[in-house]
Amino acid sequence: METLLRDQAEKATLRPFAQAAVVKLKGEASSRSYYRVGEAPGSVVVMVMPQDAKRSEEGGAAEAPVELPFVNVHRYLERLGIRVPRILRYDEPAGMMVLEDLTDLTFEQALEGGKHAEALYGRAVELLARLRARAEAQQDPGCLAYTRAFDEALYDWELHHFREWGMEAWSGRQVTGAELAELHRHFRTLAAELAAAPRGFTHRDYQSRNIMVSGGELVVIDFQDALLGPRQYDLVALLRDSYVELPYAFVDRMLDRYLDAFEPQRGVRVDRPAFKAFFDLLTVQRKLKDAGRFEFIHRVKGNPGFLVSIPASLRYVKTAFARRPELAPLQGLIARYVPELAP
Repeated sequence: METLLRDQAEKATLRPFAQAAVVKLKGEASSRSYYRVGEAPGSVVVMVMPQDAKRSEEGGAAEAPVELPFVNVHRYLERLGIRVPRILRYDEPAGMMVLEDLTDLTFEQALEGGKHAEALYGRAVELLARLRARAEAQQDPGCLAYTRAFDEALYDWELHHFREWGMEAWSGRQVTGAELAELHRHFRTLAAELAAAPRGFTHRDYQSRNIMVSGGELVVIDFQDALLGPRQYDLVALLRDSYVELPYAFVDRMLDRYLDAFEPQRGVRVDRPAFKAFFDLLTVQRKLKDAGRFEFIHRVKGNPGFLVSIPASLRYVKTAFARRPELAPLQGLIARYVPELAP
């Protein structure tokens, strides 16, 4: 493997790597593996992909596309002027891609425990506003994100993913037939309301571990599962991040900062109370899904590393439930199996 990785680095850079060090980088929940080849400042990162790399790991995906999603969405983001990692070489038959080395400094690490939260989150929401405004103005049906969407079926699938793993597996009990029927009703209602919102390009997982800080720039990564979704979706991912808990007063301020940047770039006025109410509704769906997904990754993929992030996800859901009292019946039903969500 090391010989293959060094060979890829040499072909990408036309520099010798025969004696270069090879270090496997820490992975997250992805099936892809990453290796650093060489020493800074001349190192590169080689991404090694599984055989089914073109297929999304997220639920609701259609058949695998012809082009690798990472390459397809990367091209679109570059055209929008969004900083993404430079692709130095893509060897499709080998299932390897050589990327620029962005170092190991993630947005999460750069926060230094919150010391730089105001400045970094401000930059991140303004970058997201720029991305979204440009994408809405420059839609591209050739980008895979425009061929898939957060529709009712996907929202509903994710909610039942939570039911299976975040309620039943988490508690060790199966919901009753009557409870399942009630959950179906609540989930369909929630999914329908979320799916009715206008959709645009959505990163899908725009959070503190998917933004790198390199040379003072914010660099967006892990965008291959992008699709169409509401404006608030990436904001929920960032500001209701399971890895970095933020108080709601700070979140509210960052939502205003996002809209302050987005409105003039898009030439629109946004109803802010309605925007924030939808943000809370979407928080319920997204963070329930995350809690269930983390349990799934533990039990099915054998990776318990995300279990520590379940409590934060549930606290976000509980806060959002309190801000959307019409969801009290759903909250009460879920709390029978997840007492952390009891009002």
